[in-house]
Amino acid sequence: MSLEAWLPQLLPGAVAWAETVAADAAATGRALSNSELSVASRVGIRFPEMIRLRILHQFPVPEDPRLEEAARQLGLLGPEMRGLTLGYSILVREGCLSTRLLSHECRHVYQYEQAGGIAGFLSEYLQSVARVGCDDLPFEEDARAHEVE
Repeated sequence: MSLEAWLPQLLPGAVAWAETVAADAAATGRALSNSELSVASRVGIRFPEMIRLRILHQFPVPEDPRLEEAARQLGLLGPEMRGLTLGYSILVREGCLSTRLLSHECRHVYQYEQAGGIAGFLSEYLQSVARVGCDDLPFEEDARAHEVE
């Protein structure tokens, strides 16, 4: 069965995992500095003060093996990953934070706002990834177009 066909079954678990990780990052991450808030505002975020930034040595992975495997197959998890945005929570790999990466991830926050939150965004994002892959994804093209140096 294709990943696109599996998504309706995997989506509730993906949303639950993302909401849990986002809540942890919101509780343990830091608010953006004034200069980081400026970057967030430049990419269109409505509520940049709600963003929490968490620097991690290693990104969390879902405990559900099917969900973890699907995320790896879709290219959403892996050793090359530098940032992950889940709602207003931005996770960044230790040593990778830059204005360019922050602006890219902040644009994803904007996309979450437009989609109405984690469930709405992930539904659209994961379906798109399953169809076209990560590189040609309109969400990623949009985020790249809003990167600032």
